[in-house]
Amino acid sequence: MAYRKDLKDSYSPLLFLASLGAGGAMVSMYMFLMFMVPHKGRPLAIYDDWLAAFSTGHVAYKIMIPIVLLGILVFAYIHVRTLIWNIVEYRKFRASVAYDGFVKSNNGIQLMAIPLTLAMTMNGGFIAGATFVPGLWSLSEYLLPAALVGFGIIGYFALKIFSNFMVNALVHGHFDCERNNSLAQMLSVFSLAMVGVGFSAAAAMSHIKATSAVGYIGASFFFAAVIIFGTIKLVLGFRSMMSNGVNQETTPTLWIVIPILTVLGIGLFRMTKGLEHNFGAHVEPASLFALLTSLMAIQAVFGLIGYAIMKKVGYFERFVSGPDKSPGSLALICPGIAAVVMANFFINWGLVGTEVVGKFSIAYFILYLPVIWLQIKTYLVMFKLLSKLLLEDKDAHIAGAASAS
Repeated sequence: MAYRKDLKDSYSPLLFLASLGAGGAMVSMYMFLMFMVPHKGRPLAIYDDWLAAFSTGHVAYKIMIPIVLLGILVFAYIHVRTLIWNIVEYRKFRASVAYDGFVKSNNGIQLMAIPLTLAMTMNGGFIAGATFVPGLWSLSEYLLPAALVGFGIIGYFALKIFSNFMVNALVHGHFDCERNNSLAQMLSVFSLAMVGVGFSAAAAMSHIKATSAVGYIGASFFFAAVIIFGTIKLVLGFRSMMSNGVNQETTPTLWIVIPILTVLGIGLFRMTKGLEHNFGAHVEPASLFALLTSLMAIQAVFGLIGYAIMKKVGYFERFVSGPDKSPGSLALICPGIAAVVMANFFINWGLVGTEVVGKFSIAYFILYLPVIWLQIKTYLVMFKLLSKLLLEDKDAHIAGAASAS
């Protein structure tokens, strides 16, 4: 089936989350190469590493590597395809009469989904390039400064959208706190965090001090914004929900803290590695264990609260399995993907790094069972929502396009 066309007034920038989710799925597939394929002397597994592992003839690598590579290619295609579709439809929406009113409402924050997705494109593109392009890593010290420029441009775009929204809200007071009964406003924080983690890659991977320092400074700036505005928007959202009850259509936003913490955790991890590689700092495995455990504990709390509320209001039966359509349902994808990625870091850097669990031991693979289950479950939900919201259906209409309040 073809993708839907000419949505115009019924379009929502939240549909960019379809592309974002596919990009995240690509990263989650790469985690198997990252942590199970040897890549001594490099911070990530590249083309040469998986090829060498596959050539050893070990049956596990013979099975795993082709599946992972195929998964990365499939999700990369979906990411790019849905990104192009969204850009085309967004341009039509921007020319519509509904756009001005949309930007001035609470829903205007949905525009932050655009730089969020573009930052994911940069992060995913780097992974795909390292995985499939022979010899690309040898150019890393040239590519990382270019990536800093790219993230700088995306970051400027994100800050411009965010500052315009905040200035208009604070100067004109148009922000409707009564309708802010969800965590939809945290989308802006997620976007800033994704830019920050992009900067942190250069901080960790470059062995040129200047490049690493610029990456560290850029990541610090955006993570500072994440902490400040994340706290503000979290309090405002829960204040409104406690007073007015949760907006049933936007209950998936209760899980948005999960991907924010994953991105923040990876960024902080990278920044510590950058300090270790380039500035003489020493990072104890116990410190990484404490950081990752704390972040996963917070994720678990929000995961349980969000699930309980969504079950109570019948969200899954209505917007996932049922007939109702909402672009906001795409917000279900990123938390699952983010939990999978964080679990990979926790198992390998948290438990294996502190020698609590042995690498490739029975306990190691048992720990991966729920992770793989969640990964598959999230992929199935993603494919269902992509089919439901993006593919052509002449008899369907997306309800509640302006769902973030």
